[in-house]
Formats: sequence, structure tokens, C-alpha cells
Amino acid sequence: MTSYQVRPAQAADATRITDVHAASSHAAYEGLVQDQPKVPPIEQRRAFWRDAIEYGEPLLQVAAAGGQVVGFVGYDRSRDPKSKPTTGEIWALYVEPGSWGKGAGLALWDAAREGLMEEGCTEVTMWIPLVNERALRFAEHAGFKRELNTAKTAPVGGVKLEEIRLRRPLN
Repeated sequence: MTSYQVRPAQAADATRITDVHAASSHAAYEGLVQDQPKVPPIEQRRAFWRDAIEYGEPLLQVAAAGGQVVGFVGYDRSRDPKSKPTTGEIWALYVEPGSWGKGAGLALWDAAREGLMEEGCTEVTMWIPLVNERALRFAEHAGFKRELNTAKTAPVGGVKLEEIRLRRPLN
């Protein structure tokens, strides 16, 4: 396992976060969405992450190894309607493919868990497309359980994929 420095994202990280997001998404959904146009355009995605860093919605942490950002996690209160105010959500958790399986995802998950607990959350959810078996295995390894009655269709990279909500207590 590689050692990672996990820290709050800074404005200078927005471009690298955008790059990690794009590379990880491309690798995870290769064969499903790579021929689709880049939706939204790269500058719009970079602006989204810059705004997230500036306004703290979602809260962002990055994992760095050797001074290079290799992954990030975005988290905050749940966006799901009717969720309890003590329910947090992992909005995004991405690690560049070259760092998969080396502990960056777990380091980011630990940082998000601590951050959500500091915010008063007692449980956390995340939405994952069913075709992303790697992400589902990761979430289940981290203690998340699938909520089978939550499957819905969501756009990912210009195509619609079925995704499912996973949940776990934060303690």
C-alpha cells in the first residue's frame, strides 16, 4: 500500500481533480460511454470543481502521493429527497486508474467518514451505476450495503445507466 496525504482541496487542485475524474470515468466505463461526446465540456467540468472548492459544496478532499493528486472525494449532506438531516452522501469518489487498488480510495473514504461525522451525520449513502463492478466492490468492502429498491436510471457520460443507492452507518 502506498502512503497518501489526504487534505482539503485547494483552488489549484481543480484542474487535477478534473483530470482524475475524466481518466477514472473513462477507464471505469470503457466500452459503454467512450464514444460519446464529452458531456459536459471539460471547461464546464473544471468550473464545477473550482466552484465546489470555493463554496464547499460538496466538501472536497484530495489524496496525494509524491506531491501529485491521485484521487478525490466529494461529500456533504444527502441530496436525496426525504433523507434525514443526519444522512450524509458521498457525491463523488474517484482515483486515477494507475492508483487503483493501492489504498487511495480507502484513505479518501476515511477522510469523508470523519468529515461527515464532524458535521453530525450518523449514516452515509452513495449512488453507483450497476455496471461499475469495481466501485460496487469497493463500497461493499467499505461496509456499504445495497438498497435494492432504489435502482434508478441516471445519465453518465451521455448514456443512461442504472444506478443503485448504497448505505452504511458512520460509526
